[in-house]
Parts: sequence; C-alpha cells; structure tokens
Amino acid sequence: MSNSAPSRATAYYALALIAGTNLVSLLDRNILAILAPAIKADLKIGDAEMGLLYGTVFALFYALFSLPLGRLADGWIRTRLLAITITFWSLATGFAAFATGFFTLMLSRLCVGIGEAASQPAGTSLAYDYFPREKRGMVMAVMAAAIAIGLGGSLIIGGVAAQWWDARYVSGNAPLGLKGWQFAFAVAALPGFLIAFLMSRLREPQRGAIDGIVTPPDPHPFRASLAVLGAVTPGIHWLSLAQARASGRDWARNIGLLALIVLAVLLAIHWAEVFSPRPPLMLGGLAVSPHVVQWSVIGFGAFVVANLLQNLKQRDAVAFAVITRNPSLLLCIAAGALQSVINYGVMGFTPSFLMKNYGLSPADTGMQFGLLSAALGVVGPLIAGPLSDRIGAHRLSRRVWVALFAMGLSPLLALWVYRASDPGAFYLRFTLYSLVLTMWMPPLYAVLFEQVLPRMRGLTVSLYIVVSTIFGLGIGPYAVGMISDARGGDLATAILSINWVAPPLVLLLLILLVRVERDHAGLLPRARAAGEKV
Repeated sequence: MSNSAPSRATAYYALALIAGTNLVSLLDRNILAILAPAIKADLKIGDAEMGLLYGTVFALFYALFSLPLGRLADGWIRTRLLAITITFWSLATGFAAFATGFFTLMLSRLCVGIGEAASQPAGTSLAYDYFPREKRGMVMAVMAAAIAIGLGGSLIIGGVAAQWWDARYVSGNAPLGLKGWQFAFAVAALPGFLIAFLMSRLREPQRGAIDGIVTPPDPHPFRASLAVLGAVTPGIHWLSLAQARASGRDWARNIGLLALIVLAVLLAIHWAEVFSPRPPLMLGGLAVSPHVVQWSVIGFGAFVVANLLQNLKQRDAVAFAVITRNPSLLLCIAAGALQSVINYGVMGFTPSFLMKNYGLSPADTGMQFGLLSAALGVVGPLIAGPLSDRIGAHRLSRRVWVALFAMGLSPLLALWVYRASDPGAFYLRFTLYSLVLTMWMPPLYAVLFEQVLPRMRGLTVSLYIVVSTIFGLGIGPYAVGMISDARGGDLATAILSINWVAPPLVLLLLILLVRVERDHAGLLPRARAAGEKV
C-alpha cells in the first residue's frame, strides 16, 4: 500500500483502469441483449425467460455477493480484489460459450453476477481515494461513460461476432459445434483478462488520506466479509442472530418481515400467472414456472436487504445511524433503484425491438445502435458530471436539479422514440432521448457518496447495488418481457409501460431537493452522536 499522495498521472491511470473495469463488466453483463433472438430460437424460450437470464438470475447473486465483497473492499487491498474478481467473471462469461440449455446458461450468468459484485464497491472506493471532493463529479462521469461504452460495445461485439460466425459456418460444421451466440460469449470474455492483469499491478492508495480522514487497516477483512455473507444469507443468517444473542424483539421483527415477504411473493406469482401464463422451465430436472423463479428471487433479495440492515445495526451502530437516519441517502437509493427499473428494462430489449420491428440484422443493430448508445452514453455523463461539479461544488441541491432534469424528461421522450416509423427516425429521436437519459448518474452518485464517512463508502455502494439490482435489474427486464409475452410480442408497448415508474421517481427527487443540504450538514454531528471519533 502506498502511503504517499498519488501523483496526477497515477490518479488518472488508476481512473482509466477502474473505468476499464466498469466497461468489461457491462460488456459481459449486457451482451445477452443483442443475442436474445438467437438464444430464444435455439433454447425455445420467450421474452420473460430472457428477462430472467438478463436480469433476475444475474441480479440475485450480484446483489447478494456485493455485500460481503463490499465489506472486503472496505478492509482489504482493493486492486487485488478487483484483479481476482475480474478474472472470475471473465471465465464465467467464457463458460457461456459451452451452454447447451437454459440451466447451463443460467449457471454462467449467476457466476458472472458473483464476480461483478465487487466491481462497483471496490472501484468506487478506490477512485475516491485518488481524487478530492471537487473532482468526484468528473470521476463519476468517467465511470458512467465507461459503462455506456461497455453497453454499446457489448452490442457491437455480440452482433458482429455472432453474425460473422454463423455466416462462416452456415453449413453447420463449426469448431466444437458452437453457434454464433456461443462464439460471441467467448469473444466478450477476452478483454477482462487484460484489465485484471493491469489492475493486479496498480498500487493501493492510503484509504481516506485525500479526505483528511485516514482509516487504519482492517486486521481481519476476510473474517468480517464472511460474517456479512452469513448474516445476510436467508437461513444461515439465523445462526448469526443466535451467535449475536439477538433479543426476542429482533427475532420477532426478522420472522415477521419474512412472513410479509413470503405473502407478497405468493401474491406476485398468482398475479403473474394470470397476467401472462408461461410454460415451465427445466431446472436440474425439475419443471418450475418462470414466475415462481422470478418472484422468489425478488423476495429472497428483499429479505437480504432486511437482514443486512438488522445485522448492520448490531455490528456497526454508527454506520447504521449514518445510513438509516439520513433521509437524503435513502431517497438517493430509492431514486436510483426506480431509474434502474427503467434503464435495464429499456436497454435489455431495445436491440430485440429494433431487429423485430424494423427487420435489422444482429450485426447492423449492434453497429448502429451500439455505436450510437455508446457515444451518447459518454457525452451525457461527461456533460452532467462537470456541470454538476461547476454548479454544485458547494450546493448539493444543484446536483439534484441536474438529476431531476434527466430523470424527469427522459420518460416523456421515450413515448416519442418508441413510436418511430422507421430506423432512421428511431435513431434520430433516440439521440436526444439517450443524451438526456444518461445525465442522471454522475450528479446522483456524487450526492449519495457525500452522505457517508469514507470508511462507509464501500458499504454504501453495496447497499445501493443490492437495492437497485434486486428491484431494478431484477424487475425491469422481466416486467418488459412478461408484458411483451402477454401482448403477443409487442415490445414497443412493453418498453413504454416500464416508464410508469417515473412519476414516483420525480416525487422522490423533489423531496430530496428540500432535504439534501440539511442532511449533509448533519453528517458529522450524526456520526459523532452515534459514537464515531471523527
């Protein structure tokens, strides 16, 4: 670990690697979107099942493992953690090249979710120890831009690689019997290994030094990480409660929440079966309704969040107080989760919409839509990040205004975009839509991470990831796919339907505008009152 302040060149090199981590993460995560039609035809599944693969299965393990890996990021060497996890998820992506059914492809996706769970908490925590507060809007803009490039790159690489492979081996004599979509997964896995190697050679900065709040090393980071995993994993978490000598009230609260979640899951399954009946999936020899898988995962994730907060109260009362007694922080998390429902629902099925509605090929869709969404995804955050730094360096409410503009206007533009009569009109309209849509992340993230102490950033990222992944990525794509199946494959209506979460989202941001300055000013007094020596 380096105890000296990082040089400007080192800081920007580190930011480039962290951005590269985000890029390959989204590349491996999103490549399923462009390959969906081929996978559906080959595995004989529908849009709802693709939503399970794209969102729900990935989301469960991504959310669950982001908690212990986020805790590990707060106590161990973040560069080493990232190098190991990038290698793991790249191998898992490559494994999808040999998937022959829904179950094996699902195994690949859940392993990708486990590996990628470290990327956000470790990457964000690392970046914040290289750059001061006044530069962090720019930092988040670069990271958001890398995400956009990864999203766009996944469509380009997936579409071009799959179509090239299928055209080359049209007679069916492909090496190892691979289909085009399987070959695309193998190609997508390769860049991660280079990023992992370079990350393994990056020096670790001193945690908190750039904020003047130097954090001593954690003597037992792995023990703490495993304790978090045990404390939040449903079933196993009861052992943690017993070990911690939890009170009768704590036991009653935990079991009561479980009962409410189970009831909500059963109601959701019943509603989904009526709204959009689906044939069962074969999972390890068992026939299971996709709706049962979907809503059981969401319920599992909701219980993970409940266990996380209950465990946090027992083991770190200061962090619990700082997080749960700060309305602005909770509003940021809720707003980000609702926006994720829209983003993942829209981006997960837009390539399929283009190919189905306009007759575009996978390669054409990948090149056109991939390049456009990548470019706009870079421009939007690079406008919003520095803009929010300039106008909001000393007033967090001004950053909220930037997020409100993007998150409030983009759903209205979507109504115009997805009713375009031809690809040219769609791309022209999508340009404005995407430019506005991608401006929300840098200002909202900058507000979120200013609400906690440096030692709590990894935990805060993990909490945000759990909520936004389970309720955003876990619901958005599946909801779009389910609506599409129920309406005979009408993806335009399904994509537009997901934007109905925008009105409550705007309301949350308006409340955030009123509260954010007051809540930020109370950070240190709140931490001191809870027992933190700051």
